[in-house]
Amino acid sequence: MQDVASEAARRRTFAVISHPDAGKSTLTEALALHAEVISEAGAVHGKSGRQGVVSDWLEMEQARGISITSAALQFAYRDTVINLLDTPGHADFSEDTYRVLSAVDSAVMLLDSAKGLEPQTLKLFDVCRHRGIPVITFINKWDRPGREALELCDELVERIGLQPMPLTWPVGVSGHFRGVLDLADGSFIRYQRTAGGATVAPEERLDPARAEAEEGADWLQAHEEAELLTASGGEFDPAAFAAGSGTPVLFGAAVLNFGVRHLLDLLLDLAPRPEPRVDVDGVTRRLDSPFSAFVFKVQTGMDRAHRDQVAFARVCSGMFERGMVVTNATTGRPFATKYAQQVFGQQRSTVDVAYPGDVIGLVNASALGVGDTLYAGKPAVRFPGLPSFAPAHFATARPADLSRSKQFRKGVEQLESEGVVQVLRSDLRGDAVPVFAAVGPMQFDVAEHRLEHEFSCPVRLDRLSYRAVRRLGDPAQRQLVDGGRRSEVLTRTDGAELALFEDEMTMRILQRQHPDLALEPLVAEGG
Repeated sequence: MQDVASEAARRRTFAVISHPDAGKSTLTEALALHAEVISEAGAVHGKSGRQGVVSDWLEMEQARGISITSAALQFAYRDTVINLLDTPGHADFSEDTYRVLSAVDSAVMLLDSAKGLEPQTLKLFDVCRHRGIPVITFINKWDRPGREALELCDELVERIGLQPMPLTWPVGVSGHFRGVLDLADGSFIRYQRTAGGATVAPEERLDPARAEAEEGADWLQAHEEAELLTASGGEFDPAAFAAGSGTPVLFGAAVLNFGVRHLLDLLLDLAPRPEPRVDVDGVTRRLDSPFSAFVFKVQTGMDRAHRDQVAFARVCSGMFERGMVVTNATTGRPFATKYAQQVFGQQRSTVDVAYPGDVIGLVNASALGVGDTLYAGKPAVRFPGLPSFAPAHFATARPADLSRSKQFRKGVEQLESEGVVQVLRSDLRGDAVPVFAAVGPMQFDVAEHRLEHEFSCPVRLDRLSYRAVRRLGDPAQRQLVDGGRRSEVLTRTDGAELALFEDEMTMRILQRQHPDLALEPLVAEGG
């Protein structure tokens, strides 16, 4: 078990989070480039002759230029194993991102230098704070015109109460990026552009005297601004970082690979190692306990030749060995791990052993679902389940061709197990006409695309006009809601009965008519 503790200490497991278009996928690929696990960065915006980013491998992602599903990349850097989870930034895919955050030990919050904190970034940071996840801030796109560095740091304090603790400071205003002042030793790191940012940007380190002689006013301004922020409480404090009250701040341009190596080194030096997890009974499971893990994501279609299903699991304790038979705490049934893989975007390779902090891909995992706990030996262990969000959009789904009903049912089951959409059913509509429920309408586009292209079953989605949803607390009151023309009750797979109303007014009128009607809110973190 000493090996488990030492191996766990070598792991860094983190997510990259941000608002859409802040550059998450670009940064993810730049990190892999600096770790020398890829030789050339892919093109996010369609540079000819270059493959797409390694983390955006779905056809829809490549067509739209956005991330619509999270991706795992595992690679080695120096003597450390990196488990990097790239997340979709669009609010419509919040559920996927929030599940990923349950599997990481820290997060890199990416800010666009021109936009600063955006609505989705704020929501994601709130989740990190709620879960106690330390956050490193990387202010991106400094190669483009944007806001002032001090203004962006002030925004962190004013809007989310997070003390910025800069470790680098930009030399040159946004749009005229010369390099960064390394606050650790006072030196200047100058970057050189490469063709299209496809390869690692060469770095030149200058002492302060030479930096002042060559950069003049830009260097002096960087020094003054950094000193001003440091004097006002911005000196790096490891305890504040670990507690979530302060954030290390770095500046860069991921598309040019500027400042990326500094971020990667920081993650190795400062990001938290895996720690013991607490199970549903409130018991802390030591890292050197027998193997345990929880499934935070299920994905199909990664290998078009086989259309296999992969369950992504975060190892929480013990040593995983390929071929071991573990127990699924949800069903109590055994699960054989013969086909276990290390994942790098869409690329996969067999993994024989894994340790706490690692993310492993379990293939042919149709018996596993999101939120399942796997464990070896005794006693049994079960970690807290993952959230199902309150849906805001609803649509009935039917196969466009009734002869494809079998493929339709199989596809719907698959999308439901992955959490692409929530699937609701009722006796009134019947199993043949499920209702898709989504946090955002783009989830319907994904479901429709995958049913057509993966299951050869084009579908017709008819949007429903419901705008208010509550959990029905007493199943015996179902007829009170189902009896109206502007409301109905649908059952989710987890057994929750959801009462849907055309609008808030319809719901309030029914509550006035039936004061004892038990309607409970669906909170953002729970199901």
